[in-house]
Amino acid sequence: MDTPVSIRSRRPAERRVTVAARAALTALLLSFNTAAGAAQVVHALFIPLADHYAALVAYEKYRGRMQHADFRLERVNGPWLVRTRFADPDVDMAFEVAPMAMDMFLEQPDFRWIGLMHRDGNALAVNDLLDQFIRLPDQRSQRRPNRRVAEGLRQARKLRGHPLEIGLPHPQATHTAVLYKFLKDHDLSMGVEYGPDKDVVTVRVSPPEAPRFIKRQGSRGVPSGFEQSLPWADVAEQMGLGRIAWYSKDVVRWPRGHVECIILAKDNAIAEKRAAVAEVVRYIHQAGIDIEAARREGGAPLDEIIAMIRRHIPEHTPRAIRESLRPDLNVINYHHLNVDKGGLRQIMDLSVEAGIIPAPVDIDAFADESFATDITDAEPASVSPARPAGSDSHE
Repeated sequence: MDTPVSIRSRRPAERRVTVAARAALTALLLSFNTAAGAAQVVHALFIPLADHYAALVAYEKYRGRMQHADFRLERVNGPWLVRTRFADPDVDMAFEVAPMAMDMFLEQPDFRWIGLMHRDGNALAVNDLLDQFIRLPDQRSQRRPNRRVAEGLRQARKLRGHPLEIGLPHPQATHTAVLYKFLKDHDLSMGVEYGPDKDVVTVRVSPPEAPRFIKRQGSRGVPSGFEQSLPWADVAEQMGLGRIAWYSKDVVRWPRGHVECIILAKDNAIAEKRAAVAEVVRYIHQAGIDIEAARREGGAPLDEIIAMIRRHIPEHTPRAIRESLRPDLNVINYHHLNVDKGGLRQIMDLSVEAGIIPAPVDIDAFADESFATDITDAEPASVSPARPAGSDSHE
């Protein structure tokens, strides 16, 4: 079993003061105009995942209110494509899986980690052939990363005589660390893209391709599954291609939810566009609160959020989005999105242990906590729509 990672020892009152001070700094930055007096382009990369919904809502709902940032979004279909595109000079920010971001920092430390995109948020889905060995409960609330699932994987592997293939977005994705921990906790072995003697071998599958991956495997008579961000597991279940076996929040436990996708900003963007970057982060935090409020209320507010998301990711069906955002399951959340060093350390330790990344990073050097806001820690009902500091209403 993994050794629990302790949360920072700073006393709660001190933490509140620190966050408040950082929020005040952000508000002060937003009160000044840019040197040129015009909005600066902030070009950000996202992947079509529920992980990145807050950025889409911020773009759709608040882009017109931004005074310092000309916020632009670009879609790429997987973590590796984020990594390669992020190297281009026209990109300022990216939303990336945590282990890959750490490996990028080990290679070229010219950017910082400035916050989280979400907490929790991925799931293991299995095709019908693999479910014949597991026999999952009908109710999703009863599906857990338990011995029942592990024994089903073990039996399927034994019958096949070959490792089971599980599709992941990339070997350096957070999903790999989550799957590794589940298998390790149940005395099962994992090979990352190779391992003829292992129980499970990961294969690289982009998130949008994941439902088709288990469909192809099923048509060949091969028990298989994928571990991907929401709502792709919901999409697969809705299409009748597989079923969700468990959610990552029940595998990797951390106060307020485990770290997964994080916000990266290049050092030159921080130096030259600080007010614009801070404004984008603030509105992402506000959008996260908006999503949390809408999922609780349902009805028209949730319909509005779904419409915003589908302008960017039409493959995410309304039903799949609703299932991913079900408040009773709470399998992904958009609260508490400031830098969480302890939460990242948990994922880093798992990633190093599993061989996903070659070495730990200096988290203090990697993190820039100056973009923290107080809005992300507020309850949805108590937060009104964010406005840049010092601005009057200009709806």
